[in-house]
This record gives sequence, C-alpha cells and structure tokens, in this order.
Amino acid sequence: MPVYRAISRKAVAGTVAGALVTGLLVAAPGRVTAARPLNWLNCSSDHSPELAQRLENRLRKAVRGRSGTMSFALYDRERKVGCYYGSGRHYDSASTVKLTIVAALLRTAQKQKRGLTAREKSLARAAITRSDNDATTVLWRQLGRSRVQGLLNAVGMRATRLDPGGHWGLTRTTAVDQLRLLLTLTRKGDVLNAKSRRHLLKLMSEVVSGQRWGTPAGASSKIDVRVKNGWLPRAVHGWRVHSLGIFGDDRRDYMIAVLTQDNPSLKQGIIAIERVSRIVHGTLVPESSARRIPTPYPPEIGDGSAPFTME
Repeated sequence: MPVYRAISRKAVAGTVAGALVTGLLVAAPGRVTAARPLNWLNCSSDHSPELAQRLENRLRKAVRGRSGTMSFALYDRERKVGCYYGSGRHYDSASTVKLTIVAALLRTAQKQKRGLTAREKSLARAAITRSDNDATTVLWRQLGRSRVQGLLNAVGMRATRLDPGGHWGLTRTTAVDQLRLLLTLTRKGDVLNAKSRRHLLKLMSEVVSGQRWGTPAGASSKIDVRVKNGWLPRAVHGWRVHSLGIFGDDRRDYMIAVLTQDNPSLKQGIIAIERVSRIVHGTLVPESSARRIPTPYPPEIGDGSAPFTME
C-alpha cells in the first residue's frame, strides 16, 4: 500500500491559493469560470515547472479535435503538479457519486463513534467494487440528503449539487470537486480518519475487472491503482462516461478525475478518457513499464444510476 504523505490544512490552503488561476483546485469555480473559457487548459507547478509544461503540451494534443465534452483535474502531490481542463462544466455524476455516498457513510459512523456494521460493510463493498445500485440506494436512504450534503460541505465540494428529484445518479458535479474528494481520501484530515480512508481506498483497489477501465489505462505496473467509474446514457448530451483514479507507491501519489458527456457511445467515452490517462501516466511515471492489460469494454448499457427517460 502506498504511503500517502500527511499534509496540513494550512499547507494545502497555501498550495491551493497559489493555484486558483492555474486550475489545480478551484476554490471558487464561479470566479474562475467568469475569467476563463470553458475549454481552458493549464498545468502548473512551482516545484516542477518543466514537467508541468511537458504535461500540458501533451494533454493539449489529447483534447484537440475532440467531438464530445470533457473536463479533467489532476494533481501530483510529490511534484506539486496540477492540471485542470474545462472549468465551470457540470456533469451528471452517474455512479461516481457512489464514492461520495460511501464516504458520507464512513463520516457518519465516525461522528457516531462507531465502526461500520456488517450490513453497512457489505453494502459499501457492493456499491464500490461492483457499482451495485440497489446497495447504493439503501445507503442513500439510510443516510438521507443532509448527511451526504454534510460530506460535500466538509470536503469543500461547493459546485456539487444533489438532484432535487432524489436521483443520486443525477447529482451534478465538476472534475475539480471530484479531485477534492480524491485528495481527501489520500491525506490526513478531520473529514475522514485514517481507518475510514484505508477502508474506502481498499474498496477502490478491489473494483471488479470489468469496471477497471478509464483512468487506470497506461498506469505503471509498479504502482497501486484505485478507481471508480460512472457511465450513463441520457436523452440529452448522450453518454456520460466518467473515471476517478488514485495512483501511488511509497514514493509518490497522484489523482485524476475525468468527466465526459456528448459521447456517441460508451466505448468512445472510454477511449477519450484513456487517451488522457495514458498521457498523464506516461509523463508522470515514465521510468516504469505500463500495464499491458486490454481495456475491458463493457456492454453498451448504462450503469443504472438514473432513469434514461428523465430528460
């Protein structure tokens, strides 16, 4: 298991403050959106500026000419490299919101000074490792909107909005908010304690093989991979295809959140995400061999996180 470096809130705040206009973590998405076009791409690092520029140049090629809509946010903690593309874009979360729901479950148990029950553990495992919708709905109803919203508030996911109609898969979110959540899972803090973070990271590492597409593509065989995906077709904006990934070893850790829509098919969305992911992995960890695992393209069936006919 990778050793994730503890980082204080003060240190994070300082790093973020210096990166508000570079897209690392947008604390105020509205202000940045007003100043930047939606297709603005920037990678930045005071620590490793040459690496950041190389990554930006390569990512520009990955997004050039793309017909669908994409946003991504990533952060390499060791080199303090942050990239953001697509500020201000909101997407239906699809099944990626299951990560938020299980994080809210763990936070609730913490506040109640208890561990998860055997039933809760089973439901959380099903929701993350198999993307089970029935298990997620049980947890959603058990927690209630207020506890899920409490998790969003605690993490600082200010641009994320729960669906007024109660469909958890139609939670509206941004790539940078999803990066905030991934950072919360990989650093010491008061939102989730070490035990809760380890629990959720372990579930992400045990996602079934058929759902390990997207951000893991091109990752080094020498680092641990954690992933949670979402895929949902709707009447408007076509396929939403998203992938959240956490990658690390005892030397480094980095996180990637990629959200897409307007894809003509699930496969095309996966291909677009993996084009970005391979560039990120190949640039950040070039000295290690990439995994040679064929992409497990799933059937062209949505993840069931929301009804197709709602729009």
